[in-house]
Amino acid sequence: MPSQLNITAATAEPALLDLPWHLPLENWPKENIASLPKGLSRHTVRFAHLGDHVIAIKETLFDLAKREYEMLRRLEKLSIPCVEPFAIINNRADENGEELPAVLITRHLKFSLPYRAMWSQGLREQTAKRLVDALALLLVRLHLVGFFWGDVSLSNTLFRRDAGKFAAYLVDAETGQLYDSRLSNGQRENDLEIARVNIAGELMDLVASGKAASELDPREISQRIVDKYHELWKELTAIETFADSERWRISRRVQRLNELGFDIEELSMSQDQDLHTVKIQPKVVDAGHHARRLLLLTGLDVEENQARRLLNDIDEYRLANQRPGIDEEVLAHQWLSEVYEPVVGAIPAEFTGRLEPAEIFHEVLEHRWYMSEKKGSDVPLIDAVRSYVAEILSKRRDEEALIATTTESITLAEAVPSGLIVVEDDDDSSDWRDRV
Repeated sequence: MPSQLNITAATAEPALLDLPWHLPLENWPKENIASLPKGLSRHTVRFAHLGDHVIAIKETLFDLAKREYEMLRRLEKLSIPCVEPFAIINNRADENGEELPAVLITRHLKFSLPYRAMWSQGLREQTAKRLVDALALLLVRLHLVGFFWGDVSLSNTLFRRDAGKFAAYLVDAETGQLYDSRLSNGQRENDLEIARVNIAGELMDLVASGKAASELDPREISQRIVDKYHELWKELTAIETFADSERWRISRRVQRLNELGFDIEELSMSQDQDLHTVKIQPKVVDAGHHARRLLLLTGLDVEENQARRLLNDIDEYRLANQRPGIDEEVLAHQWLSEVYEPVVGAIPAEFTGRLEPAEIFHEVLEHRWYMSEKKGSDVPLIDAVRSYVAEILSKRRDEEALIATTTESITLAEAVPSGLIVVEDDDDSSDWRDRV
């Protein structure tokens, strides 16, 4: 190993020194490579084993690696969903002393999938819409903190299942810029147009390769991110005017923001001189309203829609176990030990990597509802768990460490290997239990 190798890491990890940095990424031996699904990239990107976890390594110029590393750290501090920056390495050289590119290292986001992993018999229209909706929400969150992405696309995003929907995470911040003030309308619309064009191209590529359902319209889906973004932005930032007698609309506005998953830092209110109308404008502080509440109540750290579903189940548990003088926190911990943990603990060890525990719990509740509807009476939760494991979970692929059929590195210039990855799809138009 060359003595001049320079490693800057967020945490101390001596095992980094054991990786073959004297080799170009595309030449790394198989024993170092973790075969996981990757999106397309203009750089060489590979996954590697490091201790008991997996890292993503991208070869690039040192200045670009350093800038992106620092940008991801800043976004992390702002609670933006993004991959975790791990290290940057420069001054690499091969055995002949020839210079090798610097690398940016990020932690692999468990249970995440690139959009190209969302097909089975072709990416379905409803799944494509949910991916775009998740990306629209991510873009709104980025713009609220003053981040201009500059390269918005499905390829630069990872997706995690979130109670039947998806949560989007930023992967590539190479072109991004973080401003101290709110972005101008022109900057936001520029990002949106980049998103619309990139998404249309990505979906057209899937259609042309036969990896998307025939009814999928790339132009319609790509326009959806523009419409969804404007809808969210208006709800989060618009000034609302109403009659003085309709003050209940203040609480309703806050409730709508909470339902979208956002908390507000302050609410600006003004009343006109004739006292007939009131204007309000919320200042949104952050997304993750339900996730934060669940974390405080139970210690469970999950996605926003998963948190909403689990909180609803806690509410049902509280209604069924009402006792005078007992507070919400005590009941929440009872629910955790008597309901949630027994369900998660009942999953056989060989299936625990199929889905996140919170997503499994959500799907068990869905499965129980279908079983109860078919039977005409309530089905015990433990019976629903056994049936779910046998009929559904056992047929899924692992999403914690989903194995691809190739270990080749992927760059933008390379074709996507046929059959790179096959996982079950989501479709609102059919019974979710029938999906492969």
